[in-house]
Amino acid sequence: QVRLVESGGRLVQDGGSLILSCVASGGTFASYALGWFRQAPGKEREFVASIARTTGLTSYADSVKGRFTISRDNAKYTVYLRMNSLKPDDTGVYYCAAVWTQSSNPVTWEYEYDKWGQGTQVTVSS
Repeated sequence: QVRLVESGGRLVQDGGSLILSCVASGGTFASYALGWFRQAPGKEREFVASIARTTGLTSYADSVKGRFTISRDNAKYTVYLRMNSLKPDDTGVYYCAAVWTQSSNPVTWEYEYDKWGQGTQVTVSS
């Protein structure tokens, strides 16, 4: 059973940068598609970015394209989210997610993921 633990969230100023990490334990990490989602106060959880299991193909929400980069290090069982040019609208709890799949495409639909971390808080001050 894969367990996911996020870290790296903190308070940052408008225009700042952060790198979130999500370390997995258990399972065969390379066989999992991975994603980042976020939930702002009073809003539904939304897709941020995802990365495929073997091809490294990525997908991003329009709101973060050009600012955020998702990457994975299979040897370290870790997925990263590098966030640049942060805005107050990026504030929220960020979750990483994983799903075992044979697909070579990134998984963007929240309900396809069956493994979730506990979340890490990102706050962007204006």
